[in-house]
This record gives sequence, structure tokens and C-alpha cells, in this order.
Amino acid sequence: MLEIRQNIATREWVIVSSERAKRPEDFAQERRGARGPRPGYVADCPFCPGNEEMELERLRMPAQGDWHLRVVQNKYPALREQGERERRSDGINYAISGVGYHEVVIESPLHNTCPALETVDEIERTLTAFRLRSEVIRADSRIEQIVYFKNHGPDAGTSLAHPHTQLLALPMVPYSIRSRVDAARRYFDDHGLCVLCRMREHEERERVRIIWESEHFTAFIPYAAYSPFHLWIVPRRHQAGFMDATAVEVRDLSEVLRAVLRKIYFGLHDPDYNYIIRTAPECEQRLGYLHWYVSIVPRVTRTAGFEMGSGMFINTTPPEESAQFLRSAQEA
Repeated sequence: MLEIRQNIATREWVIVSSERAKRPEDFAQERRGARGPRPGYVADCPFCPGNEEMELERLRMPAQGDWHLRVVQNKYPALREQGERERRSDGINYAISGVGYHEVVIESPLHNTCPALETVDEIERTLTAFRLRSEVIRADSRIEQIVYFKNHGPDAGTSLAHPHTQLLALPMVPYSIRSRVDAARRYFDDHGLCVLCRMREHEERERVRIIWESEHFTAFIPYAAYSPFHLWIVPRRHQAGFMDATAVEVRDLSEVLRAVLRKIYFGLHDPDYNYIIRTAPECEQRLGYLHWYVSIVPRVTRTAGFEMGSGMFINTTPPEESAQFLRSAQEA
């Protein structure tokens, strides 16, 4: 099979090329034994207990005693918290002052864990920390977009091995997010339906690309996934923003996220990956055509000149085969 598929939620095109195909198990074989054992404590790790920089701390769980999770300001932030949001132009070029928030959620005092090995309670604690900090940050009128993400492994962009996630609050809506919002709006204008709801319902009917289902979420590999094993976790209840989720839904998401990441961890031998919570811009939380979700992208392939030159991706493993492989993945 060789065809060009379109993701109806993003309007992006992807080449699905079985002519250059790899079997899903080939990716697992390449990763076998790639990441060796790590100690639970590293003396010079800035995130390990005993190395706390209290002036950077924003949140601690629990508030007293030995901590299970901490949120700290990034020591080398991409954005600064102080200052006014100012838009500037010299008539040609355009800029906005780099104000915002850049925080790190230290998920555990253990240096050698990761979400796939954490308990549901620990994952829920991370998601709760995102929400608690967002309640504070979104009150800042300078902020237009909050981005939640995890980099796991050097190929995914992490520079510290200690398990952590990050939150960036931006004074503008990035183009890639704005284009997804516009695609969702156009789909709603054309069909009168939420595109994420329709994709999820279609996957639940077809049942060929689904990885995991729960009461409140469905995890599946999109029809036009741009890389092998790239999957989405979509809420069944229509809601624009991550902050709209109920406590019950956050707990359920924690269970689904753990289950799916364990499939990836054991099936593909702990590959590097990114996960992103894709949520509506702050000023568009009540728009009926937007729907938040979680995207997980295992870094099992590399982008090259074609991707950079065209903006398209080549997926060498059909999404149906990737989904079948992950569904059948067994824990070691």
C-alpha cells in the first residue's frame, strides 16, 4: 500500500508508504537494551531530594514533610514572569515581549522512574499539579495559551533524566495551534459537528486503530498518523479545554495514560517520546467546535529534508499495523 492520507482535524497530509515499510516489531528490536538501568538517587541531580532550590518552588505535594511532587520555575526559563506584554513593529518585522511562565513539574523524588512505571496516583498527581498551576496562571491577563508537555529521553528533547514534565504559558497563540483551531472551525462550519468527536466515534465503530478505551476516553492511532505509533487520547465528553475536565475524568485519564504508556514502554522497549496536552487557547475555552486531547509521539523515526521541505511526513508503518502491535503488547 502507498497512499497519501489527510488528518481531518489538522488538514495535514501524510504519506503512508508500505513500500518503505518497517514491521512494528522492528522498532522494538532496535530499542532492545538501549536504555540501561539508572540509580534511584543521583547526588548532583538538581531534581533529586536534598538539592531543592526553594526560591524556585511554586508548589509542593504534600505541602509539609517529604515531598512526592514539586513544581518549580525553570532555572533557565524560555519566558520571564515580570514585565508587560508589548507588541512591537518596525513596519516590516513584528515582535511581542517574552513574558509568560515556564515551570517544571518534578514528578517523583525517584531519579529512575517514568510514567509507565508510576502508579495511577502518581500520574494523577502530575495532572493535578498542571491544573493547580493553571488556575493561578490563567488569571494573568497577559496569557493566551498554556502548553503542557513531557519530553522523555534525549531524542525527545530532554536534558535531565530525572522524571519531569513542563508547562509554558505564552502571551500569544502559536501558529500551529491557531491553524488547528481554524481547521476545527472550518470543519464545524461545513458539517455542524466537532471534528474530534467525529474522529473518535468513527474509530470506535471501525475498531482497527483503537489502543485502549475507558468510560471517559478513547486512545487510538489516527488514520493519518504522521509517524509510527503516534496516538491520541480523546475525551468522550465534548469539552474545549483540559481545565474543563472533572476530577473523575482526570482520574480516568491517569489510568488510560498509564496503560497506553506501558504498552509503549514494554512493546517498544522504552523509546523516547513526547506527550502534549492539546487544549484550547485561553480566550476560546467556550467555543463549541474545539475539543482538547492528549497526543503521544514515540520518537522512533527522524525527520529529514523531505519533511522540512514539504511540511509533510512519511509514515513507514501503516497506522492499522501500529495499533495492532500496541494492542497486543504484553508487560515484561
